[in-house]
Amino acid sequence: MGLFDKIKKSLFGKSDEEEKKEEVKEDQQQEDVESEESSDKEVAEPVEQATEVEEATEPVQETEEEPTVESPSEVAQESEVVQPTEAEKVQSPEEPAAPVQETEQETQPEEVEEQEDEKDEDQKQTELYEKGLEKTNKGFGARLNAFFAKFRSVDENFFEDLEDLLIESDVGFETAEELTEQLRDEAKLQNAKSHDALKQVIVEKLVEIYDQNGDVEDEKLKSHQDGKPNIYLFVGVNGAGKTTTIGKLAKRFKDQGKSVLMAAADTFRAGAVEQLVEWGKRVDVPVVTGAEKADPASVVYDATERAIKENVDYLLVDTAGRLQNKKNLMAELEKIQRTIKKLAPDEPTETLLVLDGSTGQNALLQAKDFDKTTKLTGLVLTKLDGSSKGGVVLAIRNEMKLPVKLVGLGEKPEDLADFNAADYAIGLFHGLI
Repeated sequence: MGLFDKIKKSLFGKSDEEEKKEEVKEDQQQEDVESEESSDKEVAEPVEQATEVEEATEPVQETEEEPTVESPSEVAQESEVVQPTEAEKVQSPEEPAAPVQETEQETQPEEVEEQEDEKDEDQKQTELYEKGLEKTNKGFGARLNAFFAKFRSVDENFFEDLEDLLIESDVGFETAEELTEQLRDEAKLQNAKSHDALKQVIVEKLVEIYDQNGDVEDEKLKSHQDGKPNIYLFVGVNGAGKTTTIGKLAKRFKDQGKSVLMAAADTFRAGAVEQLVEWGKRVDVPVVTGAEKADPASVVYDATERAIKENVDYLLVDTAGRLQNKKNLMAELEKIQRTIKKLAPDEPTETLLVLDGSTGQNALLQAKDFDKTTKLTGLVLTKLDGSSKGGVVLAIRNEMKLPVKLVGLGEKPEDLADFNAADYAIGLFHGLI
């Protein structure tokens, strides 16, 4: 599987010595194959040479019986053909090949630099995930180690307590139950009885669930380059981090040279509009606002109309976030979506639910409730760096099949990272086995 192939070396890969031994074996096998091929060629060459000699003897005999003498004039003609003139030497077509080789040599260092830059970026993102998920990693690792220290044998009590441990780690009830059943079978098939072997099986099954329910393409933020605005609608309860996420994402798009517009449609919460306006000043992005306690849909209408008129690349819409079980909030979100579609029928490009990662299972419940009213296209998980409940991503991916698009791994704007399942799994599980 794709994800498992990417991270298996980081989590449970072989040691460098074992890899070197395998490389030596492969080289030795390759040398054996090449030696066999060369020996076959050596046997075949004498036979070919013998046939060539036999064929060559006949024309030799004919030339001895009927020798031909060339006239001096013919010899002179041949010499004229063979020897090039001075002008032909100057116009030799072989000489321009040298600068071509130079250009090829010049491009090679550039390619190497690009590859090194890509490696550096990948390494930075991996380190960002490991740092941001440090609390989750340590919390889960401590619970797992304490769990194994308590058990001496693998029996039914072991699996029941393991299921409780997974639920406490915020992977979700359904996921924990499914995973425990799989582990029962896997432990039997692999005869995993030692603590280290069982830990590896547990982590492997968790990684497989990530892989089965994730799609790399779905995890990327969608956008279109047809000259029309990409409208991103952000929903979620108050305090989840919607406004901060919008500000950080606006800076990212601005740094990429894109034109951005923000809409402050959370008109009821005190300070919400001012907070987004402050972000607009900080990242130099205009913000569309309305009167105090104005109809949020009217603000979104004005913002959408302006985005279309000015050919803005991205319109980021902040919305209200009262408790998700209030019918008024859900009706308001539906109205906003209808308003957008009046002016831009194919929008919004993304409807993103922003969740506070530190709320654990409450985040999963919020996702289910919001998805009933507003058709979500993805999730944003914030505040994971200050929480030990990062396992909730696994529950959401397994139970809702919703892709996580962005994760907040710190307070800086650059700490809002594109979700990467491989880096997330490594950050979550590294050092546990």
